[in-house]
Amino acid sequence: MATSVWTHMSMISPCPRYNSLGVGCPALPRGQTIDYNESSPIASGGVALQPFCKYATPWPTPAARWTAGQSITVDFAEYGSEHDGGMCEWSLSYDNGTSFVVINRVLGRCFFDAQNNHVFNYTFTLPANVPGSDSAIFAWSWVNAMGNREFYMNCADVVIDGTSESFSGPQMTVLNYPGYPSVPEFMGNYSTGLEYYNNAPTITVYAKANQTTTSTTTSMSADPPQSSPPSTMT
Repeated sequence: MATSVWTHMSMISPCPRYNSLGVGCPALPRGQTIDYNESSPIASGGVALQPFCKYATPWPTPAARWTAGQSITVDFAEYGSEHDGGMCEWSLSYDNGTSFVVINRVLGRCFFDAQNNHVFNYTFTLPANVPGSDSAIFAWSWVNAMGNREFYMNCADVVIDGTSESFSGPQMTVLNYPGYPSVPEFMGNYSTGLEYYNNAPTITVYAKANQTTTSTTTSMSADPPQSSPPSTMT
């Protein structure tokens, strides 16, 4: 029987595409197989291992249904290595993964709290003005602080109920992936690479997926809120 390799971190709820550890996962799309390497990076050592989101074909039914403005909790498998933390972002795409707008981020020591306890879930508020969609993509991305220079990304297909026509926020930061900047191991300096996040361009996403726009002017005020304390800590 195939088993998962718990070497890194993996989002498990909402259930990412084809994730073997996922909670409440939809049925597999026809022709696809369960991912037993769900915690593997999509790029390592300057080599792309998988595309953004790991898989292009969405779940045939949504992994979650949310309402704009509600509190959501994102869970991670408790068996992986946090690689001394790093930079985490949570983003939404309304154009089938072409662009991602950040709705929450934890920068520096993701997966640890101020007392150095492990964190395996994050609760935050879905912005009240994100557009509604029957086919939004919710993404978690991570740049690890320690170890091989990698980029991680899991994606869940979600329905969002909302009335807003547009939402603006930072564009998801991509590092250590071919064609994008690379950052070294943090070596205890948890501001390593922070400038890429602070200077991420502001993008506007629309309920109609083909209308994403990008602004070259950014400011710290565009940053999304930090997560509230995790609902459980280990």
